[in-house]
Amino acid sequence: MHTERSPRQEVDGAAPDRVARRAVTVFPVLVLLAGAAGLLAPGPLSGGREAVPYLLGVVMFGMGLTMTGRDFRGVARRPWAVALGLAAHYVIMPGLGWVIAHALGLSPQLAAGLILVGCAPSGTASNVVAFLARGDTALAVSIGTVSTLVAPVLTPPLTLLLAGEFLPVDAGSMVVDILKTVLLPVVAGFVVRTVAGGLVERLTGMLPWLSVAAIGVIVAIVVAGSAAAIRSAAVLVLVAVVLHNGLGLLLGYVSGRVFRLGERGSRALAFEVGMQNSGLAASLAAAHFSPLAALPAAIFSVWHNVSGALAAAWLSRRPARD
Repeated sequence: MHTERSPRQEVDGAAPDRVARRAVTVFPVLVLLAGAAGLLAPGPLSGGREAVPYLLGVVMFGMGLTMTGRDFRGVARRPWAVALGLAAHYVIMPGLGWVIAHALGLSPQLAAGLILVGCAPSGTASNVVAFLARGDTALAVSIGTVSTLVAPVLTPPLTLLLAGEFLPVDAGSMVVDILKTVLLPVVAGFVVRTVAGGLVERLTGMLPWLSVAAIGVIVAIVVAGSAAAIRSAAVLVLVAVVLHNGLGLLLGYVSGRVFRLGERGSRALAFEVGMQNSGLAASLAAAHFSPLAALPAAIFSVWHNVSGALAAAWLSRRPARD
C-alpha cells in the first residue's frame, strides 16, 4: 500500500490527520481478510500468480504519482541522514534475515524467502506510520523514495550473497524484474504527476484505496499458492517474521539514536528499516524460487502493518522532543 500522500501533505499543511489514521487502521484489516480468503479458498485464487507482477506495478505506479520534486530536494538538503537510513535499511534487514534463518533452522525455500524480504526496499506504508508516530516524516519519505529507486542495484546482489547458499539465485533476471515492476512504474507515475498534476490532485483520494485493493489481491494470491505450507509451517514462519520485523524496528531506532538523528528522526528510521516492501518480495520469491518461498513475504505483509500500527499508536502518546 502506498499511503505516503497523507503524511507528505500533512507536512505541507494540506491533508487532515484523520485520512492517514483511517488508511493505517483499515489496511491491516483488509490484508488479514485477503490472507484469510487465500487460505480458505485457495482454488480460485492460486491460478492468479502471473498477475502478481502487474498488480505490484499498479501499486508502484501509485507511489510514483505521489512523488514531487520536493521529495528529491529533501534528499539534497539532508544527504547524510538519508544515506544513514539507506545503509541501515540494507544492512540491518538482510543481515537479520540471514541470522534468523540460520537460528531457526528454516528450510532452504523459507530461508531464501525470509532473506529476500530483508533485501527488499522500504515498505510502502512506512511513511504514514512514521507520521502517525510523530516521527520525521520528511526524512522517512526521502529514505523510502531512495531505497525504492536503488532496489534494482542492491536487492539482487544482496539476495545472491545471503540466499545463494540456500537456493540458486539468478541476480540478472531479478534485476530485470525489479526494473519492470518497481522502477519503471514509479518513474512513469512521477512523470504523469509532473505533466498532469491537476488531474492527479483530483484523483488523490482514490490512490491509497487502489493500492490497498492491489496489495490485498497480491496477498490473497500468494497465500493461496502456499495454503498447504501455511498450515504446516505457519507457526515457525510467523516466529521468524515477528523476530525479523521487531528487531528491525528496534535496531532502526537505535541506529538513529546512536548517530544523533534525534527522537523524531530515530522514529522515522525505525519504520523505514523495519517495514519492508513485502509485495515485491512475494512477487520475486514466487517468480524466482517457489510459492513456498513467498510464504515469509505473505505473512510479513500482514504482520508488519499490524505491528507498525501498534508501534505508531504507542509512540504517538510519548513526547517526541529533540
